[in-house]
Amino acid sequence: MNKEILLAGFGGQGILFAGKVLAYCGLIDKKELSWLPSYGPEMRGGTANCSVCISDEPIASPLVSDPDMMMAMNQPSFEKFIGKVKSGGKAFIDSTMVNIKCSRNDIECYYIPATQLATENQITGTANIILIGKMIKESGLFSMETIKKALEKCISPKRMNLMGVNLKAIEIGMSL
Repeated sequence: MNKEILLAGFGGQGILFAGKVLAYCGLIDKKELSWLPSYGPEMRGGTANCSVCISDEPIASPLVSDPDMMMAMNQPSFEKFIGKVKSGGKAFIDSTMVNIKCSRNDIECYYIPATQLATENQITGTANIILIGKMIKESGLFSMETIKKALEKCISPKRMNLMGVNLKAIEIGMSL
C-alpha cells in the first residue's frame, strides 16, 4: 500500500489537523508515513495545505505532487489541485464552499456539503473531519478503532471535550 494524499483549503478550516489525524492513523496501523504542512503567513483566511504519505514501504519524499486522493475545502484549492490528482484517484470536495464541478472523467469526485452538514448538526468547525470520514469510507484505509485512537492522540487533553463532536463528524462522513 502506498497512498499520497493532499489536503487543501483556507487557514482556520482544520487542514493541518485533518492531515495530522490521517498521519496518526498511519502510525497506529504501523505504516511508514510523512506529514508535511504548508501554509501562508496569515493564520486564518490564508492558504493551507498538507501532504500526507502512508505506505508499507519507506517513503522517499514527503512531497506530494500527484496525489492518489485530494481534499479541497475551498474553490481556490479545488482549482489549483484538481488537475494534479492521479488518474484513477479520488477527490473529496466541500460543495458548500466549491461551486464548480470537475470536468475530468478519469477520477472519482465526491461532492459533500461538509460545511453545511457541520452547521446543520450543530458541530460547526468539523467540515474537515466530515470529509476525512468520507475519504476513509471510500478508500478503506483505516478502521473506526484506528480513527478513534488517532483522534485521542490529536486532540489535546485540554480539549478532550471535543472528542464526541469529532467522532460524530467522522460518522456523518462515513454515512454519506
